[in-house]
Formats: sequence, C-alpha cells, structure tokens
Amino acid sequence: MTMGCHLCEDAEIIVRRALPQAVIEHVDIAESDVEVVRYGTRIPVLRVNGKELDWPFSLLDVRSAVS
Repeated sequence: MTMGCHLCEDAEIIVRRALPQAVIEHVDIAESDVEVVRYGTRIPVLRVNGKELDWPFSLLDVRSAVS
C-alpha cells in the first residue's frame, strides 16, 4: 500500500468488514518495476486463497473469495 492511497484505504475498510480477523499484508508496488507492470492499473489488489481481486471489489466479492 502506498502511503496516502485512498483506494487502498477504501479497500482495507471493505476487507476488515468482510473478514474482521484477517491479517492484512500491505505491499507497496512502487518499490518494484515488475510489480508496477503487473499491478499498476489494477490496484488495489486483494490476494486471498490464491485468487486476486482487482479494485473495485465489494464486501460480497471478498466473502466469496474466501469460501
């Protein structure tokens, strides 16, 4: 998560509502050219159970990804 990224903050609120006990790992893609190419237009991206959800995702999307 890049400091000041309002989309990342919005995504985290949704994840915390959907999965209150989840451990969230923030990754700042700006530190890697490879990750910028891979994720640059998709951020924020939630990776859960081997699946990736691109923004925008909803509470139901997050819950579905873990079931």
